[in-house]
Amino acid sequence: MNDAPREKGISPVRPAPNLASAMRRARTEVAEQSEVVAELRGAEMARLEMLAEAMKPVLAQVPESIDMFDTGIAPGDRPRFFVDMLAFVEMARDRRTYRFLQDTRHGRIVLAESDRIDLMVDRMTGYVARRLVEREQALASDQTIEQAALAMLRSDRDSAARTLAPAPRRRRFFLTALLFVVELLGSILLFAVLAALGWFAWQAGWHWWTIHQGG
Repeated sequence: MNDAPREKGISPVRPAPNLASAMRRARTEVAEQSEVVAELRGAEMARLEMLAEAMKPVLAQVPESIDMFDTGIAPGDRPRFFVDMLAFVEMARDRRTYRFLQDTRHGRIVLAESDRIDLMVDRMTGYVARRLVEREQALASDQTIEQAALAMLRSDRDSAARTLAPAPRRRRFFLTALLFVVELLGSILLFAVLAALGWFAWQAGWHWWTIHQGG
């Protein structure tokens, strides 16, 4: 069998890359990754739903008049089971460990972290109890402030009543004293005028008598 002679130094020509094939491979990889992400997210949702189911008996004991604990699972890239507006549970990076977090004025803190549902329920129950106690203390503080304000208002009213009650008596006393002073000054002035008139009359009479006696 005779083969055609190959030229020295010339490599065989490779076929050009096929863009359509590359796009099909890329779509396949994205779909596989999406399926993995969806499976992981579904697993997270399932674990959070189990935790929420375990918390139902605890939350059912909260009085209906208290609406602090609006629980629910929020889906998303990181699904979260909210206990209230401040605290929630999400899954750690391993997708198996629960992380109980709370937002505070100083940042987000971890209240508990475990892969055991019973331990997480215990920690979350303690959180609910503390929140209820804080609410009771806040209500008691408000009541104390209200009682103090009412007591202060009553004290002010009593003080005003004590201040205003003797006012007519004091006014009458001042008016009487003022009239007495005016009458006294008027009497002194009258006596002074009469004394002056008497003195002038005596001087005039004495002068007249001296003139006539001298004449």
